[in-house]
Amino acid sequence: MNKILFFFISINLLLSVHVFGQKEVIEYQTGFDNKPFHFGYYLGVNNKGFEISYTDYTDPETYVEVESDLGFNIGVIAGWRIHNNITLRLEPGVSSSTRKLAFTNIPGGERDSIREAGGLYLRVPLMLKVSTNRMGNMRPYILGGASYDYNFSSNENNVDDNSNGEFRMTSHNFSYEVGFGIDFYMYYFIFSPSIRGVFAINNELVPDNNDPSQWTGPIDQLKTRGVFLNLAFH
Repeated sequence: MNKILFFFISINLLLSVHVFGQKEVIEYQTGFDNKPFHFGYYLGVNNKGFEISYTDYTDPETYVEVESDLGFNIGVIAGWRIHNNITLRLEPGVSSSTRKLAFTNIPGGERDSIREAGGLYLRVPLMLKVSTNRMGNMRPYILGGASYDYNFSSNENNVDDNSNGEFRMTSHNFSYEVGFGIDFYMYYFIFSPSIRGVFAINNELVPDNNDPSQWTGPIDQLKTRGVFLNLAFH
């Protein structure tokens, strides 16, 4: 997560120095903000974890450690300008993530105590983007909205559960997202780096068949929490 933040801040600082270092700013893409619709694409990386809450009867010494790796994001953007400073954006795409869960209450080797929650997701965020007025070739913005995720790797309908080594999650998930970014008006296109937090609303855990089990029994709620860095081009 710290690497993502550092990368995002570095890009903004470098491009800001370039813009403000010019003695005379020549504005590019001057007609872009007058278009009622615009399209683009994005690519980026993410770091997803879990927020886990436990049942009231769970031993205080029992908890689940989550280790996550960087995943990727790729998709397209369709924007509708509904005000000079407000745009409604649909951002369908795909993302990947890999998370390992270590169950501290389960003794023995990795065969029983470690589970992998990999995921390939179809994501459909609907976002409201609120921008400042243009400042030369820059335009900061904030954005927020909701998204629907379909997890192709959920194992939700798998008859096997953790007793057979299969960690199961729900296929259909909903989240809210908030973030910020900057539009940079380049000679040929708009370059728009942004960073956002993604917070799942629903419980994504599918209990084991004979619940309460040693894996899913102690868990009350399991929800994705993630940071997304996207580089968009319009």
